[in-house]
Amino acid sequence: MRIATIAARRLASARLVAPPLPLLQAAAARHASTAAAAAEDPKAVRRNAFKAAIKPQPGQRRQIGLWTGLRSTLVAEMISHTSGLDWFVIDMEHGPNEVPDVMLQLQVSQRGRAEPVVRVPWNEPVVVKRVLDLGAQSIIFPWVNTAAEAEQAVAATRYPGLGGMRGVMSLARMNNFGAANPHYYQEAAGQICNIVQIETTTAVDNIEEIAAVDGVDALFIGPSDLSASMGHIGNPGHPEVREKIGDAFRRIKTTGKASGFLTANHADCKWALELGCNFVAVGSDMQMLSAAVRSAAADFHAFCEKL
Repeated sequence: MRIATIAARRLASARLVAPPLPLLQAAAARHASTAAAAAEDPKAVRRNAFKAAIKPQPGQRRQIGLWTGLRSTLVAEMISHTSGLDWFVIDMEHGPNEVPDVMLQLQVSQRGRAEPVVRVPWNEPVVVKRVLDLGAQSIIFPWVNTAAEAEQAVAATRYPGLGGMRGVMSLARMNNFGAANPHYYQEAAGQICNIVQIETTTAVDNIEEIAAVDGVDALFIGPSDLSASMGHIGNPGHPEVREKIGDAFRRIKTTGKASGFLTANHADCKWALELGCNFVAVGSDMQMLSAAVRSAAADFHAFCEKL
């Protein structure tokens, strides 16, 4: 009995000294996660990997994205962390997103894989200032038709003395609540991606001048508004519109700036990529959800009619 008791005590002691392998693995994972978090320097300005990735270069990996307008933090989190996409748009122009909505979607997505790109409602400095202070680093400016309007867009993202008119906020999300001061003010513009939308025939005519503006990173073709400006509203697939878009892509490519595109037609997405487009949105959350719901409803109604 004494020998059995001693053996039992030794076994219990061994269990305490050598935890089961799953526990060791879990502990190691927690340690790795803690170490990774500690490695993120709060004093450093966040690097905009999307800005670097869309820059035309040999062997470039094209960036595939999605438009979002559902005003959902869950959608933003899913796209950024698990979808496999490279970027997505938080739409303030045609979506129901207001400034607080943008903040929440930035919070759930900026440590993921896909870059959140905010399309502001208009090319004016007030909302731009607010979303930048929230930490947005990639901005789409709608309806940019001239070099002067492109200069206005860029100026809204740069501080005074550094080529712009952006208001100076000392403590906010964009500079890690002051931890990244004072160098944030000097480094911020280098990590902000300015994308201007080419949505009219006037803008297409001025592509070279717009692309030449310092601080413009990309020109984004908006097929819906462009087709409307050509008298083909609702028909971006019209031959005249396609010819204009193709010409725009070829001319943007010669400027050395990146080009972007949005369409739910995947054949057109591939066409744009073949023309040299650097980043495309292959649809929207609302469009994909609507199409899937309508398809499922039609499928099951048709099935039930045969029962």
